[in-house]
Amino acid sequence: MQETKRQKQVGQLLQKELSDIFQRMGYNVIEGGMISLSAVRVTPDLLEARVYLSMFQIKDSADMMERIKERGWEIRKELGMRVGKQLRRVPELSFFLDDTLDYVFRMEELFKKIKDDDAGKENK
Repeated sequence: MQETKRQKQVGQLLQKELSDIFQRMGYNVIEGGMISLSAVRVTPDLLEARVYLSMFQIKDSADMMERIKERGWEIRKELGMRVGKQLRRVPELSFFLDDTLDYVFRMEELFKKIKDDDAGKENK
């Protein structure tokens, strides 16, 4: 089902504010890696938000996700103070790992390997 205009607007608002919150909490650059919000999807009733996080060069992404989920109440509280005037209720936040970046890197490696193999065959 396609998102409504209001869902998209709320998702963009939440993504902007959550990005700022993550930056202020120090989650954007942590342990030599980087965390960014790749997307925020909101349910049609605007009561739940799925926050997709992209992690770059983080050794244990599962552990990092747990740490973020443990502080989810704190993140939601901060979000409520920021968007309380624009939304009637602050959505419940669910955090998910977005592995699209990993997938892209794997695909690039495969394409490079195929290209190198083809170049090796032509040289023989």
